Amino acid sequence: MASDTAAANHLPAFIWDEALIRRYDLSGPRYTSYPTAVEFSHDFSIEDMVKAAGRSKAAGGPISLYTHLPFCAHLCYYCACNKVITKKRDKAMPYVERVLREAALQSKLFGADRPVQQLHWGGGTPTFLPKDVMQHLMAGYGELFNLQAGEDRDYSVEIDPREVDEDTLPTLWQLGFNRISLGVQDVNPKVQKAVNRVQPREMTEAVLSEARRIGFRSINLDLIYGLPYQTPDSFSETLESVIELSPDRLSVFSYAHLPDRFYPQTRIQADTLPSPQQKLTILHNTINRLLEAGYEYIGMDHFAKPDDSLAVAQREGRLHRNFQGYTTHSDCDLVSLGVSAIGQTDDAYFQNNHDLPSWEASVDAGQLAIVRGVGLTRDDRIRRWVIGQLICQFRLDRSQFTQAWGEDFDRYFADELNRLKPMVQDELVGDDGDRLQVQPAGRLLIRAICQIFDLYRKEGASQRFSRII
Repeated sequence: MASDTAAANHLPAFIWDEALIRRYDLSGPRYTSYPTAVEFSHDFSIEDMVKAAGRSKAAGGPISLYTHLPFCAHLCYYCACNKVITKKRDKAMPYVERVLREAALQSKLFGADRPVQQLHWGGGTPTFLPKDVMQHLMAGYGELFNLQAGEDRDYSVEIDPREVDEDTLPTLWQLGFNRISLGVQDVNPKVQKAVNRVQPREMTEAVLSEARRIGFRSINLDLIYGLPYQTPDSFSETLESVIELSPDRLSVFSYAHLPDRFYPQTRIQADTLPSPQQKLTILHNTINRLLEAGYEYIGMDHFAKPDDSLAVAQREGRLHRNFQGYTTHSDCDLVSLGVSAIGQTDDAYFQNNHDLPSWEASVDAGQLAIVRGVGLTRDDRIRRWVIGQLICQFRLDRSQFTQAWGEDFDRYFADELNRLKPMVQDELVGDDGDRLQVQPAGRLLIRAICQIFDLYRKEGASQRFSRII
C-alpha cells in the first residue's frame, strides 16, 4: 500500500507480502554496527582503544558524545536495558562524578577541541537525575569538550514522562538539548498495568505540548507492539491517540519475549502475549496507518514526517545508523561514557564494563573501563559501508562504491550477488546493473537483505539475534 506523501517524495511504496515475510523472517542483527556486538572480543584491549582514539584524534572532525545513565525509579517488565532500579536520587551524583572522570580521560584521547555535533543521554531514565546533577554533568562536559550551540547540533535525551516535573524540560533546554524522545509503549491502561508502566495519555500529551512550547524539535515517541493484552484493535486505538499528538518521529519496536535472558520479563505471562499472527497484523496495520497519516517509513522501526531531518537525509542519501539508531551525522566518531556504553571510531568499536561495580572500580583507579571491542579490517569497513547504504538509503550505487573503495562491486561481492538472486527474483531487491534498489516488498525485510553482505553470518543467522519482524 503506497503513501501519497511517499510517492510525492519519489520514495518507493510499501508492499506487504505475507508469503515473503514468512519466508525471510528469520533471526538477524539490527545493524547498529558492523561487525555487530556479537563479534566484540575480550582480546581487544584498552591499549587497542587508546590507539584507535589516537588515530581518530589525528583525523580530526566532529564527534558524537553518548552517556549511559542507568538509573530508573520503576521497573518496566519488558525492559532489556542495562539499568539500576532505585528510588534513591542521591545515587546519581556519585555516578555522574565518575562519568566526568572517565570523560576527562577520553577528552584527552580524542581531542578536547573537536566540535561535539551530536550528544545523547540514554538509559535507564536520564530524567531520573535531579536538576542540579544534570547541570553538573553538562557543565563538566562544557569544560572537557567543545560543546556546540549552533542550530545544526543534534543534542537529544530520552524522557520518561513519569519522571518529569515543572523544571525538567526548561532545564534540559537551558543545558543545550534540542531534541527529545518520549517513552510511551502503549496508551491502553490494561497493557500498561501488565508491564508495570502506568502512564496516562494526558501525562504524555502535557510533556509533549510543553516541549513544543519551549522549542524542542524532532520530538520522537516510542511504541512497542507484542506486549501483553495487545490486540490489533487495541493497538489501532493507541496509534490513533498517538497520531493525534502528531510527533515528528515515531519508533515502533517489536517486543521480544526472552525471560531466560532478561529477568524482569519473567513477570510477563507468555499466555497474555499476542500470537505471532496478531503481531504481524498489528505491524501491517501500523505501517499502513502511519503512511496514510503522512509519515514516511525510514526503515526498521522508524517513521518520520516528510520535513523531519531524518526523512530529508534519507532522500538526499546521507542518512546514517549507529548505536542510537538512525542519525544525520555520519562523520562523527562516537565517544561513549558510563557503564556498558559503546564507542566507535572509523576502524574500531569498544565497550565499557557492563557491571556497575566493576566500571566504578576502573574509573576510581583512574583507568578506562573498556573490556571488549573489535578492530575493523578493510573488508569490515567495506561491508559496513554497503550495509549502511542498504539499511539507511535503501539503495546502493555501484559507481559510488567504486569511488569510495577503489573496488569493482560485482567482482568483490560475486558470491553475495549470487546468494542475492532469490531476493531479486522475489522482488525484494532490484538490480539494474548500476545500482541495487530495495523494492517495496523488501523494505520490511531489510535486515535479511543486509545479512547477505555480513561475512560473519555467511553460514546463516545466529540464534543470538531477535527475529527480523
